[in-house]
Amino acid sequence: MSQNTSQPNKLPPPHEQEISDAELVRRAQKEDLQAYDELMQRHQSKIYGLIYNMTSNQQDTEDLIQEVFIKGFQVIKRFKGKSSFYTWIYRIAVNRTINFVKKRRIRSALSLNDMDQAVESDPAYVELSSRESPLRDTTLAELQEKLNTALQTLSEKHRAVVVMHDIQGIPHEEIGRMMGCSSGTVRSRLFYARKQLQAVLSEYSQ
Repeated sequence: MSQNTSQPNKLPPPHEQEISDAELVRRAQKEDLQAYDELMQRHQSKIYGLIYNMTSNQQDTEDLIQEVFIKGFQVIKRFKGKSSFYTWIYRIAVNRTINFVKKRRIRSALSLNDMDQAVESDPAYVELSSRESPLRDTTLAELQEKLNTALQTLSEKHRAVVVMHDIQGIPHEEIGRMMGCSSGTVRSRLFYARKQLQAVLSEYSQ
């Protein structure tokens, strides 16, 4: 009499299971650089998008993201886990970028030559062009010039909420935790910023 010899269900080896952010944080707090590097790789894309849309400059973005990652490693032992690591490191990025923009006061209008040549493939800009916004009917070429000019007319904090909510899709409550304010304040800043952008971009909101 034959008998089925099917393989028992097996769990994947430990190295094939994705390690949680919390575990990587614990390792990084013990000065495990490889664990910290893995954390940065997981969250680099969103942070890069934030900084790039805040500064409109590729070199500034690359410099700032390095500063954020270095600062994060220097103070990671202070991270108590009251929020997600993502919220924690994003807040560092928001604060450092706002301070940078305040000090540098990026020019109010940028020529196309100052723009990142690869902006057409930037996921943040592609996403924005498909969202409901004053820019929804523009071409990416127009978006390069007009979005950056318009964003630079906003204050640093208003610019940050537009980038995080309208471009990156982060919820109001999460933005509030990142910026240390209430979700009501986030909504108020977003409302004001959208009104200002609509005024600047009125010819593109037909």
